[in-house]
Amino acid sequence: MTLMPAAFIGHGNPMNALERNRYTDAWRALGRAVPRPRAILVVSAHWYVHATAVTAMARPRTIHDFFGFPPELFGVSYDAPGLPELHEQVADVVSPTWVGADLDSWGIDHGTWSVLLHAFPEADIPVVQLSINALKGADYHLQMGAALAPLREDGVLVVGSGNVVHNLGGVSRAMPDAGFDWAQRFDERVKELMLTDPAAVARLDGHRDFDLAVPTPDHFLPLLYVAGMAGATGTTAEVLVDGYAYGSLSMTSYTVGMPAPRAEGSGLAAPLPEAPPPDGANI
Repeated sequence: MTLMPAAFIGHGNPMNALERNRYTDAWRALGRAVPRPRAILVVSAHWYVHATAVTAMARPRTIHDFFGFPPELFGVSYDAPGLPELHEQVADVVSPTWVGADLDSWGIDHGTWSVLLHAFPEADIPVVQLSINALKGADYHLQMGAALAPLREDGVLVVGSGNVVHNLGGVSRAMPDAGFDWAQRFDERVKELMLTDPAAVARLDGHRDFDLAVPTPDHFLPLLYVAGMAGATGTTAEVLVDGYAYGSLSMTSYTVGMPAPRAEGSGLAAPLPEAPPPDGANI
């Protein structure tokens, strides 16, 4: 079995699912470049709960977990199969950490399908999600990523989906393709570490801009799974695509274990809906 790479995707707002821009073209390039996975395991910012669990249903539903977007986005369905037996494999590699099997409460949320619609548009590869345990600190998530590294040897593509900088209260519609100074400083520091010492990103809570860049941990923590995987295998990351949206969102994405494929796309990240305000839309 070919060793699978891993990736972190800065997914931005869910309208990217319907857009062609330089970010979504990079996601498409990633999907074309990776060997065909046996399954895709996604750690999405939008399954942030008080437990560590894996979806274990044969047909996961498409979840529209956002508000205020146009009807065509709510009409999107990503009908990939699940892979119930992957729960046992995940539980085994991270033992003694307990991992629950979610049989019916979750599915495929927009942190997953907005990316996979571009990377794997046929939806014919099994997709499983791993929840982010909100009760645990950064080291737990970094170590979980390291523990998951052996899955790459069995054809599993591990993807973290979030945003390095994700401050919805700070969004500025006047900055559709730019970042505030504090957002750029934090994103650049993360980039420096991902390219040299990925495991060190777990210690960035002391950075001067951390509280602005990461006001809530949900979108940052998926990065730690990919950083932990890189650290466990003695590798570093490459930048798949980088940039900013609306001042306070970083769109930076990374690959681990493969050269970042080139993408020729152009255009800004998807526009935000007019209402509700971004911090009330669950993006």
